[in-house]
Amino acid sequence: MEYIEAIKDGFRLINKNWQLVLIQVGMVFMSSIGFFIIVGIPLAVAFIIFGIDLTAFTDTRDIFRMLRGPSDIISKYLGLILIIIASFILYILVVAVLGIYLFGGSIGIIGRSIEDKTLKFNVRVFLDQAKRLFLRLLGFTSVIGLIFLVAAFFFGLLGGGIAAIVSFAQSKDSTLALFFSTFFALILLIIALMLIFGILSLTLYGFGSLFFKGTGAFKSINEAARFLVKYPNGFWLYAVIFIVYLLASFLLILVGYPFTLMPVVGTILSFPYQLISYAFQTYLGLVIIAIILSYYYSKEIFIKPVEPIVESPMPQSPEEKIEDKDSAGTIQGE
Repeated sequence: MEYIEAIKDGFRLINKNWQLVLIQVGMVFMSSIGFFIIVGIPLAVAFIIFGIDLTAFTDTRDIFRMLRGPSDIISKYLGLILIIIASFILYILVVAVLGIYLFGGSIGIIGRSIEDKTLKFNVRVFLDQAKRLFLRLLGFTSVIGLIFLVAAFFFGLLGGGIAAIVSFAQSKDSTLALFFSTFFALILLIIALMLIFGILSLTLYGFGSLFFKGTGAFKSINEAARFLVKYPNGFWLYAVIFIVYLLASFLLILVGYPFTLMPVVGTILSFPYQLISYAFQTYLGLVIIAIILSYYYSKEIFIKPVEPIVESPMPQSPEEKIEDKDSAGTIQGE
Protein backbone atom coordinates (compact mmCIF):
# COMPACT_ATOMS: atom_id res chain seq x y z
CA MET A 1 0.00 0.00 0.00
CA GLU A 2 1.33 3.44 -0.96
CA TYR A 3 0.96 6.70 0.97
CA ILE A 4 -2.08 7.96 -0.96
CA GLU A 5 -3.92 4.67 -0.57
CA ALA A 6 -3.24 4.59 3.18
CA ILE A 7 -4.43 8.19 3.59
CA LYS A 8 -7.61 7.53 1.61
CA ASP A 9 -8.25 4.39 3.63
CA GLY A 10 -7.76 6.31 6.89
CA PHE A 11 -10.34 8.95 5.98
CA ARG A 12 -12.76 6.29 4.75
CA LEU A 13 -12.50 4.33 8.00
CA ILE A 14 -13.18 7.32 10.26
CA ASN A 15 -15.97 8.68 8.04
CA LYS A 16 -17.62 5.27 8.28
CA ASN A 17 -17.09 5.12 12.06
CA TRP A 18 -17.79 8.79 12.86
CA GLN A 19 -19.24 7.77 16.23
CA LEU A 20 -15.66 7.45 17.50
CA VAL A 21 -15.28 11.23 17.24
CA LEU A 22 -18.37 11.76 19.37
CA ILE A 23 -17.04 9.35 21.99
CA GLN A 24 -13.74 11.20 22.26
CA VAL A 25 -15.49 14.59 22.45
CA GLY A 26 -17.83 13.18 25.08
CA MET A 27 -14.74 12.15 27.03
CA VAL A 28 -13.88 15.85 27.41
CA PHE A 29 -17.27 16.61 28.91
CA MET A 30 -16.97 13.63 31.26
CA SER A 31 -13.53 14.85 32.32
CA SER A 32 -14.90 18.31 33.08
CA ILE A 33 -17.79 16.91 35.10
CA GLY A 34 -15.42 14.50 36.83
CA PHE A 35 -13.14 17.36 37.85
CA PHE A 36 -16.10 19.17 39.41
CA ILE A 37 -17.23 16.03 41.27
CA ILE A 38 -13.87 14.58 42.33
CA VAL A 39 -11.90 17.78 42.96
CA GLY A 40 -14.36 20.68 43.14
CA ILE A 41 -16.88 19.32 45.65
CA PRO A 42 -14.32 17.92 48.17
CA LEU A 43 -12.40 21.18 47.90
CA ALA A 44 -15.50 23.24 48.61
CA VAL A 45 -16.39 21.03 51.59
CA ALA A 46 -12.82 21.32 52.89
CA PHE A 47 -12.98 25.11 52.67
CA ILE A 48 -16.17 25.06 54.73
CA ILE A 49 -14.73 22.64 57.31
CA PHE A 50 -11.54 24.62 57.77
CA GLY A 51 -13.45 27.92 57.77
CA ILE A 52 -11.33 29.54 55.05
CA ASP A 53 -12.49 32.93 53.82
CA LEU A 54 -12.22 32.92 50.01
CA THR A 55 -12.33 36.72 49.91
CA ALA A 56 -8.72 36.66 51.10
CA PHE A 57 -7.70 35.28 47.72
CA THR A 58 -9.34 37.99 45.62
CA ASP A 59 -6.31 40.26 45.77
CA THR A 60 -3.23 39.03 43.90
CA ARG A 61 -0.91 40.78 46.35
CA ASP A 62 -2.40 38.81 49.24
CA ILE A 63 -1.75 35.55 47.37
CA PHE A 64 1.90 36.44 46.76
CA ARG A 65 2.25 37.54 50.35
CA MET A 66 0.99 34.14 51.50
CA LEU A 67 3.35 32.34 49.12
CA ARG A 68 6.35 34.08 50.70
CA GLY A 69 5.75 32.04 53.85
CA PRO A 70 4.67 28.59 52.61
CA SER A 71 5.66 26.85 55.86
CA ASP A 72 2.99 28.72 57.82
CA ILE A 73 0.34 27.85 55.22
CA ILE A 74 1.35 24.17 55.18
CA SER A 75 1.31 23.88 58.97
CA LYS A 76 -2.04 25.66 59.22
CA TYR A 77 -3.84 23.97 56.30
CA LEU A 78 -2.06 20.60 56.13
CA GLY A 79 -5.35 18.66 56.06
CA LEU A 80 -6.70 20.85 53.26
CA ILE A 81 -3.52 20.40 51.22
CA LEU A 82 -3.68 16.61 51.63
CA ILE A 83 -7.34 16.60 50.53
CA ILE A 84 -6.46 18.65 47.42
CA ILE A 85 -3.53 16.37 46.51
CA ALA A 86 -5.53 13.17 47.08
CA SER A 87 -8.51 14.48 45.07
CA PHE A 88 -6.29 15.59 42.20
CA ILE A 89 -4.43 12.25 42.07
CA LEU A 90 -7.75 10.38 42.16
CA TYR A 91 -9.06 12.56 39.33
CA ILE A 92 -5.98 11.90 37.18
CA LEU A 93 -6.25 8.14 37.76
CA VAL A 94 -9.97 8.05 36.90
CA VAL A 95 -9.52 10.13 33.74
CA ALA A 96 -6.48 8.11 32.65
CA VAL A 97 -8.23 4.76 33.14
CA LEU A 98 -11.40 5.92 31.38
CA GLY A 99 -9.41 7.50 28.56
CA ILE A 100 -7.36 4.35 27.96
CA TYR A 101 -10.52 2.23 28.05
CA LEU A 102 -12.29 4.36 25.44
CA PHE A 103 -9.15 4.68 23.35
CA GLY A 104 -8.82 0.88 23.35
CA GLY A 105 -12.35 0.62 21.99
CA SER A 106 -11.48 3.11 19.24
CA ILE A 107 -8.35 1.16 18.30
CA GLY A 108 -10.41 -2.04 18.24
CA ILE A 109 -13.09 -0.59 15.96
CA ILE A 110 -10.49 0.83 13.56
CA GLY A 111 -8.55 -2.43 13.49
CA ARG A 112 -11.65 -4.54 12.94
CA SER A 113 -12.76 -2.22 10.14
CA ILE A 114 -9.37 -2.66 8.47
CA GLU A 115 -9.68 -6.44 8.65
CA ASP A 116 -13.32 -6.42 7.53
CA LYS A 117 -14.16 -3.55 5.17
CA THR A 118 -17.91 -4.14 5.59
CA LEU A 119 -17.86 -3.70 9.38
CA LYS A 120 -19.44 -0.55 10.80
CA PHE A 121 -19.52 0.93 14.29
CA ASN A 122 -21.23 -1.22 16.86
CA VAL A 123 -21.49 -0.43 20.57
CA ARG A 124 -21.13 -4.06 21.63
CA VAL A 125 -18.02 -4.53 19.49
CA PHE A 126 -16.62 -1.25 20.84
CA LEU A 127 -17.05 -2.34 24.47
CA ASP A 128 -15.69 -5.83 23.78
CA GLN A 129 -12.59 -4.41 22.12
CA ALA A 130 -12.12 -1.86 24.91
CA LYS A 131 -12.28 -4.62 27.51
CA ARG A 132 -9.96 -6.90 25.52
CA LEU A 133 -7.27 -4.28 24.89
CA PHE A 134 -7.44 -2.37 28.18
CA LEU A 135 -4.73 -4.14 30.20
CA ARG A 136 -2.29 -4.47 27.31
CA LEU A 137 -2.89 -0.86 26.28
CA LEU A 138 -2.39 0.28 29.89
CA GLY A 139 0.96 -1.52 30.08
CA PHE A 140 1.98 -0.27 26.64
CA THR A 141 1.23 3.39 27.39
CA SER A 142 3.05 3.08 30.74
CA VAL A 143 6.19 1.80 29.01
CA ILE A 144 5.97 4.53 26.36
CA GLY A 145 5.61 7.10 29.14
CA LEU A 146 8.78 5.78 30.77
CA ILE A 147 10.58 5.99 27.43
CA PHE A 148 9.51 9.64 27.12
CA LEU A 149 10.79 10.35 30.63
CA VAL A 150 14.15 8.69 29.96
CA ALA A 151 14.48 10.53 26.63
CA ALA A 152 13.65 13.85 28.33
CA PHE A 153 16.21 13.13 31.07
CA PHE A 154 19.04 12.43 28.62
CA PHE A 155 17.98 15.38 26.49
CA GLY A 156 18.21 17.58 29.60
CA LEU A 157 21.70 16.24 30.33
CA LEU A 158 22.71 16.95 26.73
CA GLY A 159 21.29 20.46 26.92
CA GLY A 160 23.11 21.10 30.20
CA GLY A 161 26.41 19.95 28.69
CA ILE A 162 25.93 22.18 25.66
CA ALA A 163 25.06 25.14 27.91
CA ALA A 164 28.32 24.56 29.81
CA ILE A 165 30.29 24.52 26.54
CA VAL A 166 28.65 27.75 25.35
CA SER A 167 29.27 29.41 28.73
CA PHE A 168 32.94 28.42 28.55
CA ALA A 169 33.16 29.75 24.99
CA GLN A 170 31.65 33.08 26.08
CA SER A 171 34.46 33.54 28.57
CA LYS A 172 37.00 33.12 25.76
CA ASP A 173 35.49 34.69 22.66
CA SER A 174 32.02 36.14 22.03
CA THR A 175 32.11 35.31 18.31
CA LEU A 176 32.98 31.68 19.04
CA ALA A 177 30.22 31.57 21.66
CA LEU A 178 27.68 32.88 19.13
CA PHE A 179 28.71 30.22 16.65
CA PHE A 180 28.52 27.46 19.26
CA SER A 181 25.13 28.61 20.56
CA THR A 182 23.63 28.73 17.04
CA PHE A 183 25.17 25.44 15.97
CA PHE A 184 24.23 23.51 19.10
CA ALA A 185 20.73 25.04 19.13
CA LEU A 186 20.12 23.59 15.66
CA ILE A 187 21.57 20.25 16.77
CA LEU A 188 19.29 20.18 19.82
CA LEU A 189 16.28 21.08 17.69
CA ILE A 190 17.00 18.26 15.23
CA ILE A 191 17.57 15.75 18.04
CA ALA A 192 14.36 16.83 19.80
CA LEU A 193 12.30 16.49 16.61
CA MET A 194 13.78 13.08 15.82
CA LEU A 195 13.11 11.89 19.37
CA ILE A 196 9.51 13.14 19.34
CA PHE A 197 8.71 11.78 15.89
CA GLY A 198 10.54 8.54 16.61
CA ILE A 199 8.79 7.79 19.89
CA LEU A 200 5.37 8.82 18.55
CA SER A 201 5.75 6.70 15.40
CA LEU A 202 6.95 3.83 17.59
CA THR A 203 3.80 4.29 19.68
CA LEU A 204 1.36 4.23 16.76
CA TYR A 205 2.96 1.27 15.00
CA GLY A 206 3.08 -0.43 18.39
CA PHE A 207 -0.71 -0.06 18.51
CA GLY A 208 -0.81 -1.98 15.23
CA SER A 209 1.25 -4.84 16.63
CA LEU A 210 -0.75 -4.81 19.86
CA PHE A 211 -4.05 -5.19 18.03
CA PHE A 212 -3.25 -7.28 14.95
CA LYS A 213 -0.68 -9.60 16.55
CA GLY A 214 -1.95 -9.57 20.13
CA THR A 215 1.50 -8.80 21.55
CA GLY A 216 2.24 -7.34 24.98
CA ALA A 217 3.82 -4.02 25.87
CA PHE A 218 7.53 -4.77 25.30
CA LYS A 219 6.87 -7.11 22.39
CA SER A 220 4.75 -4.44 20.67
CA ILE A 221 7.54 -1.89 20.99
CA ASN A 222 10.04 -4.41 19.65
CA GLU A 223 7.76 -5.27 16.72
CA ALA A 224 7.19 -1.57 15.96
CA ALA A 225 10.94 -0.87 15.97
CA ARG A 226 11.56 -3.86 13.70
CA PHE A 227 8.82 -2.64 11.34
CA LEU A 228 10.31 0.87 11.13
CA VAL A 229 13.73 -0.58 10.37
CA LYS A 230 12.25 -2.84 7.70
CA TYR A 231 9.99 -0.12 6.25
CA PRO A 232 11.59 3.30 6.94
CA ASN A 233 8.95 4.91 4.72
CA GLY A 234 6.51 4.26 7.57
CA PHE A 235 8.41 6.80 9.70
CA TRP A 236 8.24 9.46 6.99
CA LEU A 237 4.54 8.77 6.46
CA TYR A 238 3.87 9.55 10.12
CA ALA A 239 6.17 12.59 10.07
CA VAL A 240 4.33 14.09 7.09
CA ILE A 241 0.81 13.56 8.40
CA PHE A 242 1.78 14.77 11.88
CA ILE A 243 3.21 18.00 10.45
CA VAL A 244 -0.03 18.46 8.49
CA TYR A 245 -1.94 17.94 11.75
CA LEU A 246 0.15 20.62 13.49
CA LEU A 247 -0.43 23.06 10.64
CA ALA A 248 -4.19 22.42 10.73
CA SER A 249 -4.23 22.98 14.50
CA PHE A 250 -2.29 26.22 14.08
CA LEU A 251 -4.77 27.45 11.46
CA LEU A 252 -7.67 26.69 13.81
CA ILE A 253 -6.01 28.73 16.56
CA LEU A 254 -5.30 31.53 14.09
CA VAL A 255 -8.92 31.61 12.90
CA GLY A 256 -10.23 31.65 16.48
CA TYR A 257 -7.91 34.44 17.62
CA PRO A 258 -10.23 37.31 16.49
CA PHE A 259 -12.86 36.06 18.98
CA THR A 260 -10.58 37.16 21.82
CA LEU A 261 -10.69 40.74 20.54
CA MET A 262 -14.50 40.96 20.78
CA PRO A 263 -15.62 41.87 24.31
CA VAL A 264 -19.03 40.16 24.58
CA VAL A 265 -19.81 38.55 21.23
CA GLY A 266 -16.39 36.91 21.10
CA THR A 267 -16.95 35.23 24.46
CA ILE A 268 -20.31 33.88 23.30
CA LEU A 269 -18.98 32.62 19.97
CA SER A 270 -15.69 31.26 21.31
CA PHE A 271 -17.27 28.31 23.15
CA PRO A 272 -19.00 26.69 20.13
CA TYR A 273 -15.93 27.44 18.02
CA GLN A 274 -13.65 25.76 20.55
CA LEU A 275 -15.99 22.77 20.60
CA ILE A 276 -16.01 22.51 16.80
CA SER A 277 -12.24 22.95 16.55
CA TYR A 278 -11.64 20.28 19.19
CA ALA A 279 -13.98 17.89 17.38
CA PHE A 280 -12.10 18.54 14.13
CA GLN A 281 -8.73 17.97 15.81
CA THR A 282 -10.07 14.75 17.31
CA TYR A 283 -11.25 13.68 13.87
CA LEU A 284 -7.81 14.34 12.38
CA GLY A 285 -6.14 12.48 15.24
CA LEU A 286 -8.29 9.40 14.65
CA VAL A 287 -7.61 9.66 10.91
CA ILE A 288 -3.86 9.61 11.63
CA ILE A 289 -4.28 6.47 13.75
CA ALA A 290 -6.37 4.83 11.02
CA ILE A 291 -3.77 5.72 8.36
CA ILE A 292 -0.91 4.24 10.38
CA LEU A 293 -2.82 1.08 11.27
CA SER A 294 -3.91 0.61 7.66
CA TYR A 295 -0.33 1.05 6.41
CA TYR A 296 0.96 -1.37 9.06
CA TYR A 297 -1.68 -3.95 8.17
CA SER A 298 -0.92 -3.73 4.45
CA LYS A 299 2.82 -4.24 4.97
CA GLU A 300 2.97 -6.60 7.93
CA ILE A 301 -0.28 -8.57 8.19
CA PHE A 302 -2.13 -8.69 4.88
CA ILE A 303 -0.96 -11.38 2.49
CA LYS A 304 -2.16 -10.97 -1.09
CA PRO A 305 -3.70 -14.19 -2.34
CA VAL A 306 -1.69 -15.86 -5.07
CA GLU A 307 -3.76 -16.74 -8.11
CA PRO A 308 -3.20 -20.29 -9.38
CA ILE A 309 -1.20 -20.46 -12.56
CA VAL A 310 -2.97 -22.43 -15.28
CA GLU A 311 -0.49 -23.83 -17.77
CA SER A 312 -1.72 -23.55 -21.35
CA PRO A 313 -1.12 -26.63 -23.54
CA MET A 314 1.89 -26.48 -25.79
CA PRO A 315 1.07 -26.07 -29.50
CA GLN A 316 1.38 -29.33 -31.40
CA SER A 317 3.63 -29.78 -34.38
CA PRO A 318 2.12 -30.91 -37.76
CA GLU A 319 3.60 -34.41 -37.31
CA GLU A 320 1.91 -34.78 -33.87
CA LYS A 321 -1.42 -33.66 -35.35
CA ILE A 322 -1.17 -36.31 -38.14
CA GLU A 323 -0.35 -39.01 -35.59
CA ASP A 324 -3.38 -37.96 -33.48
CA LYS A 325 -5.65 -38.17 -36.54
CA ASP A 326 -4.29 -41.60 -37.47
CA SER A 327 -4.76 -42.92 -33.98
CA ALA A 328 -8.30 -41.52 -33.86
CA GLY A 329 -9.13 -43.18 -37.22
CA THR A 330 -7.71 -46.49 -36.03
CA ILE A 331 -9.88 -46.34 -32.91
CA GLN A 332 -13.00 -45.59 -34.98
CA GLY A 333 -12.22 -48.45 -37.42
CA GLU A 334 -11.88 -50.87 -34.56
